[in-house]
Amino acid sequence: MNYTRMNLNEWSRGDLFQFYIDKMRIVMSLTVDMDVTNLKAYSKKHHLDFYPLMVWVVSKVINAHDEFKYSWDADGNLIKWDFVSPSYTDFHTDDENFTKMVTEYAEDLLEFYGRIEADRERYKNQRAILANQPANFFDVSCLPWVKYAHFDVHVFDEGKFLAPVVTWGKYEQKDGKLIMPLTMNIHHAVADGFHLSRFFNEVQELIDSLD
Repeated sequence: MNYTRMNLNEWSRGDLFQFYIDKMRIVMSLTVDMDVTNLKAYSKKHHLDFYPLMVWVVSKVINAHDEFKYSWDADGNLIKWDFVSPSYTDFHTDDENFTKMVTEYAEDLLEFYGRIEADRERYKNQRAILANQPANFFDVSCLPWVKYAHFDVHVFDEGKFLAPVVTWGKYEQKDGKLIMPLTMNIHHAVADGFHLSRFFNEVQELIDSLD
């Protein structure tokens, strides 16, 4: 995994970043209802599980934009990863516990789907947050049991966690469409409302484009 060390003096967002880190550590949280009708149809047509497909959709959009790939190196310097991979939960109905793992991102849908299915099989008997998670990750979780209006995650560090936290809930039928709540939390130091809104718009566009 490779990264670029950021120079705040040369970065167009450098002053904004420094302000939010030094004076106002804010995490923005937004939930938007997404139309996942086409994703569900694609899942059924190709005999693929909906959950890994949705993990790939959000991973692809996140990796398309720099604002979602910032982090810190071991010396506390701001860096931008070349790519980030999803750290996601795999829930086990038998004992109501989960495995938290990272599958390395691949831009190709079927390549990533194969990776995530292999990892889920490999770690199906573990109930833990796996220790081999890489540093270049963002967080993904799912609440498929409830159609919520809003969901918020609080990261209790010193207010410098920069990676996106993405969650979605149960999809339900409305006016002939399958509607599902999707949530993103992101630090204001690296993103604004524009970037947050673009994420949801592009997720919808990607879902609609699947054949």
